[in-house]
Parts: sequence; C-alpha cells; structure tokens
Amino acid sequence: MDLEKKTCEPTAEKYQAERASHWNSVAQKMRHWKGWGGYYHRRLNEIYACMIPQGARVLEIGCGNGDLLASLKPRVGAGVDFSPEMVALAKELHPELQFINGSADQFDVEGSFDFIILSDILNDMWDVQAVFEHIRQFASPDVRVVINSYSRLWELPLTIAVKLGLSKPGLGQNWLTVSDMRGLLTLSGFEPIRASREILFPIGIPLLAPLLNRFLVRFWPFNHFALTNFIVARLQPAHKLSHKPPLVSVIVPARNEEGNIENIFNRMPEMGAGTEIVFVEGHSTDNTFSAIQQGMKRRPKQRCISLQQTGKGKGDAVRLGFTQATGDVLMILDADLTVPPEDLPRFYEGLVSGNGDFINGVRLVYPMEDEAMRFFNLIGNKFFSLAFSWLLGQPIKDTLCGTKVLWKKDYERIAANRHVFGNFDPFGDFDLLFGAARLNFKIIDLPIRYRARTYGTTNIQRWKHGWLLLRMVLFAAKRIKFI
Repeated sequence: MDLEKKTCEPTAEKYQAERASHWNSVAQKMRHWKGWGGYYHRRLNEIYACMIPQGARVLEIGCGNGDLLASLKPRVGAGVDFSPEMVALAKELHPELQFINGSADQFDVEGSFDFIILSDILNDMWDVQAVFEHIRQFASPDVRVVINSYSRLWELPLTIAVKLGLSKPGLGQNWLTVSDMRGLLTLSGFEPIRASREILFPIGIPLLAPLLNRFLVRFWPFNHFALTNFIVARLQPAHKLSHKPPLVSVIVPARNEEGNIENIFNRMPEMGAGTEIVFVEGHSTDNTFSAIQQGMKRRPKQRCISLQQTGKGKGDAVRLGFTQATGDVLMILDADLTVPPEDLPRFYEGLVSGNGDFINGVRLVYPMEDEAMRFFNLIGNKFFSLAFSWLLGQPIKDTLCGTKVLWKKDYERIAANRHVFGNFDPFGDFDLLFGAARLNFKIIDLPIRYRARTYGTTNIQRWKHGWLLLRMVLFAAKRIKFI
C-alpha cells in the first residue's frame, strides 16, 4: 500500500502542476481574449441565475476569474482555484468576494454554503470523488451542488475551436457522462435530484442562438447534441431524526364544508410534537365558520386557529394559513376529506426522514372510489402530470391533489422568491410546485387512496379551470423551461 501511494502521489502532483501552469498562462491572456467563449459563459450565467437565487451563500470550485460567482450576486461568495494567476485576476475584478488559491480536494474556507458550484471543472480534476468528498464539510444541511460538464460529443468540435483560436486552450480532458457524475456523487454522500442538457450552439448569433439554446435544446432528439450536461444534487438523507420532533400545522381551506368540520376534528392525527389545525374559511354560504367555532369550543385543549379570508380562492387561503401557522412542518388538507386525514402521518414521515423536501400527494395510483373523480377530470390530470413533469424536471404524477407537505423554512424561501412567478395561482398547488422546483427541492410523490365526497359539491369547474391550467403550463414554460 505504501509503495502504491508513493507511486501515485508524484503523478497527481505533476498533473496538478501542469494544469496550474497552463491556467496561469491563460489568465495572463484573458484581459484581451476574443473568442466564442463570451456568449457561452453569458449563457451559463443565465442558467445558473435561474437555479440559484440572489443573496445565497455560494462556493465555486474552479472559479477562474470569478465572473460566474459575481453574476449570482451572493450574500457570501467564495471561489477556489488552483491557478494563482486566476485567483489574482478574480480578486482584482471582484474585490467584494473571497478567492482562495488551492487544490479542489484540499482547500479550506470558513463557514458553510447553500450552493456549491463546479462549472466546467470536472474535466481538469485528478480525482473527482475526492473533491466531492472534500466539499461535504462546507455544505449546509440544505446545500445544493450544481455541476455542469462538457458532453463528449463535443470533443472534436472543441478541439477544432481551440486550434482555430476561437476557444481557450485546454489540456487532456476527463469526459464524464451524467451517469458517471451520478455514481460519483452517490459514492461521496450526495443524492442527485435532477439533470438537464444545455446549449446547442455556443456562438451568439442573434435569433439563431436563442432559438437553439432556449427552445430546441428542450426537445428530443436535439437535446442529445447539447454541449454541456447539468446535474443538481443534495446531501443524502440521514434516515434518523437527530432533532426533537417538530410541531405540525395542518392548513384546512374550507368553503361550504359545514358537514365535514366535525369529522376533521375527530379524525385529525397527532404528529411529531403535536398537531395544530389551521382552518381558513372562505366566503361560505352555509354555516362552515360557525361549525369551526363550535368545534373549537368543544375542544379547548386542541391546538387550533380559525381564520376568515378577505381574498378569494384556495391559493389565497393556503397562503393566509401558512403565514399564520406556528408549526415547523406545513401540511394542506382539503376540507372535503377526499384525502383521509389518517394518511397524513405518511407525509410527515416522508418529510422528517429527509427522503424528500416536498411531499406531493398522488391520487392516480390506487383505484378510486366510485364518483371520486369524473372521467374527463382524470384524463386532464394525467395530461397535466406529464406536462408538469417535463417542465419541472422531476416526476410529478398528480399536480392537483390537495395534500402537499413541506418545512415552514422552505415555504418561506418559496415565498421570498414569489416575485419570479407572481400571485398567479388560484389553487395554491402550482405556486408551491413551481417554487419548489426552481429552488431544486427534491419532490416526492406519495400515493394515497382518493375517496368520494360525503358532503357538499366540488368547487372545481373542470372546463374553466382546465383552460386556466393550460395557461399555467405556458406560463411555467416561459419562466422555468425556456429561459
């Protein structure tokens, strides 16, 4: 073993030294560099800006001159590069950020980070797994590691570009596939969440470049010819609670649900450190609000909040309930009880175990009770599940199941970034799903048995709301997919 180590270490040192020397010479030329890389890097900046909100704590490995890191406007930004000349250039260009000269598998930096970026750097690494293992110590519990790396299909075009002086010269490359990256991340304690292919045409020709890089690259077979592969990962879940059980708030939007209120009180399970019911009554024409008030009086020890909407729609009710809830975990339960309250502990376990950041109920797996969902509603739900799975980059089997569960701290992050989409969603489901996808939460589908109503009638108007859903697909495509 010692002999093997002595044999390998000088080779690794020589490899690193050659690359440091190479990128030192590139750094000296970068002030006057002209080539196709300008458009390519601007496009990368746009893609990363849609993945990483401003004001985050960001660490970039292989930061080069620091332009990508600076473009993200981090609250705390640190860059690491093994080229002293690159680090000196980065410090000169972006004095507000911290830059460190060091090897990607040995550097040290103070603090932990929400996002760790490795952009076009895996190809220069001696030991990719060692780097992944090293960066774990700088990862916050909710970290997202964002990687992009060249596709091997572009090996010949990139070589030609270098020879023609259109691209910065490089040395011998590691050519890692998405499968390779997924495997190394898993071995290093990370869990891949989503992957995408970006940039078909790395030259900034007006009209042509946006057409290819914003639209056609999203579709088969064009996406297989993309220049760079992106992958997003998080830390693997611990599977065991290392903290005290959280308080759970169940938000119950209720409009014309008088006959279901007593069952909600009677059937609501206790979860974690306790369950808080947050009723949000919305302009009922029956005695729903009175039934809530009477139920609370009969149960003075039950944690319960009663609210009345001034706005309209379930989305407004959900946002009001989330704002007033005091729990660490937020759940939505429709007052029609088509999702049984007894299923909520499954959602709780899925969240607190760390297996998912956002637990989404699915009605389309198990057989439904008669009249639980009309035929055209079922067809519409299946269509929209396919559409939104494609849009969000994660499998979403049911977009309109009323039961969704997430941590309150994560909801606050969604709310803080709501300006990206606006208050467009009357249902509340898409506001949460879009926000969760944009922040790279891991969304887990949890199948439930969907029950028929026992009181009242649905508030959903399938044709009117179906048209609204189609408009939301187009809206999401513009804000999430075709960026």
